[in-house]
Amino acid sequence: MLILGSMPGPASLAARQYYAHPSNCFWRVMQRVTGVPADAPYHVRCDGLRRVGLALWDVVAECRRAGSSDQAIEREGLRLHDVAGWLRRHPSVLAVVFNGRFSEQMFRRRILPRLRGRAQHLEFVRLPSTSPAHATSPERNKTTIWVRTLRELGVPATGGPPQPTC
Repeated sequence: MLILGSMPGPASLAARQYYAHPSNCFWRVMQRVTGVPADAPYHVRCDGLRRVGLALWDVVAECRRAGSSDQAIEREGLRLHDVAGWLRRHPSVLAVVFNGRFSEQMFRRRILPRLRGRAQHLEFVRLPSTSPAHATSPERNKTTIWVRTLRELGVPATGGPPQPTC
């Protein structure tokens, strides 16, 4: 399964880590999914995602934006990642989960047409954004929706804390 965000915000770019802003609830949600503590080292959290079959990426590779809001992303000069190519090279991926509306809209408009037949074998699901900018739903509600949906899509329940990988 591939989780697609839009574009890392300034805190994530500075830290070189997805969802690094402390107000973004992504890693707290993933703690419920993977069993890996949200404050574990970044590489441990990423290993936890891989262990349950989750990949993480963003739709936008490069853009100009004032601040961190998706609405501030300038469409002129926007460059997308080759998500279509990645999905064709990874046929075991059966679902694409969008972390919010913007990533879904960009994917459907600019990437989905390039998927051709591969799209027939994918399920697409938009979940509420984990960004603090999208506070329309309390974190506990977002967490419930994310965990329930990922389980329905086949992400296994964890049996507690992560096991050593070596």
